[in-house]
Amino acid sequence: MSSSSYASERPSDAAAAPGATAWIGLVVFGAIMLLALGLFQVVEGVTALYREQVFVVTSDELVLELDYTVWGWTHLVLGVLALSAGSGIMAGWLWARILGALIAALGAFVHLLFLPAMPLWGAILITMDLLILYALLAHGGEVRPARVES
Repeated sequence: MSSSSYASERPSDAAAAPGATAWIGLVVFGAIMLLALGLFQVVEGVTALYREQVFVVTSDELVLELDYTVWGWTHLVLGVLALSAGSGIMAGWLWARILGALIAALGAFVHLLFLPAMPLWGAILITMDLLILYALLAHGGEVRPARVES
């Protein structure tokens, strides 16, 4: 039994963990969406760092008036964390599920603040964040790595 699996969180005298249900597909969907969101965040961060003229408004017109360099690093860090969490969720790690939910919630908030710069794209990413949150929080416990029986 792996020490990082959800199944190892159960007390040793507890009944066997229930088998996976059809909801596992939603969790896998959430993990894949988190991986895609991480990639989008990285692209958004690099764009903010090197091509800020592609945004609809100047950094002075954003909800939180920060330079695009700050926004770029924020999106870049969130993207790398989202990629890490998405990979961990696919492996069934609890820490990744928690990090993924935190990244999705924080990402929705950051995209809300960044919305004037990219209205349509920001709305799409907020929707992705909310779908990821639902998948991870409502059914995330269904993911368990395969156990090797001794």
